[in-house]
Amino acid sequence: MNYAQYIREIGRGAQGSRDLSADDARQLYLAMLDGGVPDLELGAIILGLRVKGESLAEMLGFLAATEERVQAMHPPPGRVRPIVLPTYNGARKEANLTPLLAIMLQRFGVPVLVHGLIEGYGRVTTGQIFRELGVMPSVSTMSAQARLEEQGLAFVPLSALSPGAHNLLLLRARLGVRNSAHSLVKMLDPFRGEGVLVTAATHPEFLDLMRDMLLTLGRRGILLRCSEGEPFANPKRRPRLEFIHDACADVLFEAEHDSLRALPHLPEAADAPSTAAWIRRVLDHELPVPKPIANQLACCLFASGYADDLHRAKAIVAVEGNGHAAAAA
Repeated sequence: MNYAQYIREIGRGAQGSRDLSADDARQLYLAMLDGGVPDLELGAIILGLRVKGESLAEMLGFLAATEERVQAMHPPPGRVRPIVLPTYNGARKEANLTPLLAIMLQRFGVPVLVHGLIEGYGRVTTGQIFRELGVMPSVSTMSAQARLEEQGLAFVPLSALSPGAHNLLLLRARLGVRNSAHSLVKMLDPFRGEGVLVTAATHPEFLDLMRDMLLTLGRRGILLRCSEGEPFANPKRRPRLEFIHDACADVLFEAEHDSLRALPHLPEAADAPSTAAWIRRVLDHELPVPKPIANQLACCLFASGYADDLHRAKAIVAVEGNGHAAAAA
């Protein structure tokens, strides 16, 4: 493969560069995932895309390549779609509550697949909190499939799900900048569109790109502004929660902007043991579910098909999810 032709297209800066077609992007990313691109050219491609920014067509091509290198998983039997939670940032200042959302969905009987990183690099990852809660990582997609069908919840590290994408993520430490894989992994649904992807980003342009990808692919997803880079709703102030489905984008909950009347009861520290201890108290009904997360839980129940409409989902969460939780808008 002649990598210079791709570098000429994407490497001429923000003004002079041109986007790759979806097919060219797919072919290029397959080589990147397989480790076939020499280091010099790989660095040039990553930096060229970083300066130019990825187009919709390029990201669709990159995603198609990544999915080709992932063993497909199948939704467990039943009418309820599995929820997919990509978890790649971890917490630094505030507690990472992705495990709470996952376990609550599991308790409702909604299958939940979580994929992400185990390594924290100074942050507290979902995998670390799961370990405190007794949820161990699966060693392969086959193991995750079995655990999902038997227990309703599986956590598979990216290194097992997509070793090539994992290697591309690790290049951040060497190059000092993010690359396309950091956004791409948040769009990865091993069920090939049969799941409901809960995906989040900080910057509005990435939210727009994620929305366009889901709409173009005709997939289901819950889209929100992330908390600490993670896909759970900010427990202090709810972000906008969008449901992407059937080529439509419906806002299920608008973002909250009013001043807080009272602070929710949250973990006193962001470390894994403190967060896990707080999650246990919420699951044991000793503490209330923060309202924004109750709202997000209702969205997931609706999007997965567990509830026929959002109003019913909100009522179910209010009554069954936690005696203290209020899912009403």
